[in-house]
Amino acid sequence: MINFDYIKPSDEVNAIGACKDPLAQYIAGGTNLVDLMKRGVTNPEKLVDITGLAMSGIEQKGNIISIGALALNSVVAEHELVKKHLPLLSQALQAGASPQIRNMATVGGNMMQRTRCGYFYDLTMPCNKRTPNSGCAAMEGYNRMHAIFGASQKCIAVHPSDMCVALVALDATVLVTNGKSVRRIPFSNFHKLPGNNPEKDNNLIKGELIRGIEVPVQAGFASHSLYTKIRDRASYAFALVSVAAALDMNGSSIKDIRLAMGGVAHKPWRLTAAEQFLKGKEATAANFKQAAALAIKEATAYRHNQFKLLLAPNTIVHTLQTLAGI
Repeated sequence: MINFDYIKPSDEVNAIGACKDPLAQYIAGGTNLVDLMKRGVTNPEKLVDITGLAMSGIEQKGNIISIGALALNSVVAEHELVKKHLPLLSQALQAGASPQIRNMATVGGNMMQRTRCGYFYDLTMPCNKRTPNSGCAAMEGYNRMHAIFGASQKCIAVHPSDMCVALVALDATVLVTNGKSVRRIPFSNFHKLPGNNPEKDNNLIKGELIRGIEVPVQAGFASHSLYTKIRDRASYAFALVSVAAALDMNGSSIKDIRLAMGGVAHKPWRLTAAEQFLKGKEATAANFKQAAALAIKEATAYRHNQFKLLLAPNTIVHTLQTLAGI
């Protein structure tokens, strides 16, 4: 780890001003950034500690629940409003990492965490995400954990967050500020696919600060929400495949649906084709299987993750059948 400057601004304007330095980064819980610094994957020359800013509140205004960027994952997961109105988010947060990490990690930091691809962390191997135009060792390497959607020849890494899968399914909005104005980004547009620039994880502009997120409340989803995470062990493991699902039922008919996957792409992956297929249909095993087939129609696997082409649809069907009680 290289030497670095550390500052802790007391207000938003000074924090944003300090982080406009191209070699500066924000830090809050540090659960991912510190690991990256220790391994030499990233080397900021200045850390701007934002934990003194007032951005940890959780409140409801009308049909919107606002969650501050500095709210701890553990607090959000157990908050009365979240458990009552957004159980899918609570479940996803509980499935992530460990209790110790959830007690340090923040909502904004969770959104900003970087891939856990082993080649990204290994400084002896080429990685376009770490060093642009150096190559992608995962393409021909051990790619068991890697993407089946939205990858490019430059990168096949996946986004590691559980929380973000729930938020993309729930149509959340991200609030960011440059110190002068606030910009609203649909959660589905916050993270980027790798394309030709896999080093860019999201659509933030340098220096912009995440203030928080807004999540709309839809009453029908609260009683039929489920986050399923398939992993190698019960804790301290990232998803091989995960599914976030919420159903708004009218008897046995699906009035509305939200469906997203994790562990399969460079960003949380919304399953819009499957959603559109299921709206207005009966909640049956046959319909769920057809929806799952639509969901993975464009999937492409690599040498070591072929199993995801079966695991992904099976997890979708299992999650939906569990929700529907069939």
